[in-house]
Amino acid sequence: MLKRMSSTKDRPAAADDGLAGAKDRPAAADDGLAGANDRPARGYAASKEQLQLRLRRIEGQVRGIQGMVAEDRYCIDVLTQIAAIQAALDKVALGLLDGHAHTCVADAESELRGERTDELMAAVGRLLRRG
Repeated sequence: MLKRMSSTKDRPAAADDGLAGAKDRPAAADDGLAGANDRPARGYAASKEQLQLRLRRIEGQVRGIQGMVAEDRYCIDVLTQIAAIQAALDKVALGLLDGHAHTCVADAESELRGERTDELMAAVGRLLRRG
């Protein structure tokens, strides 16, 4: 198990997450899924707190690996922790895909459904091509 680092001052800068265009999409874009305050409903809205908790745990694991490298830990131990992080991120991605399919695609207005399906399949393709 990795030890948690309590300091947040040495957090790494955000890297390109491979989600082309996602950063450019306005948060309140009209996508046919209007929710509270005219913000679109997101597929992860119901489980947002759980998603954020998982991502904080993953962030802690990454900081733990940074510490392992700083401590010159055995390569296989570091690689084992990297594999655990990748599995955790895969689980997060699968949950996001599921929510997107059930909410953003299935509940979209009919004229947007084809575009949403194409976006979903492109995201699946990006996830499968990594590695």
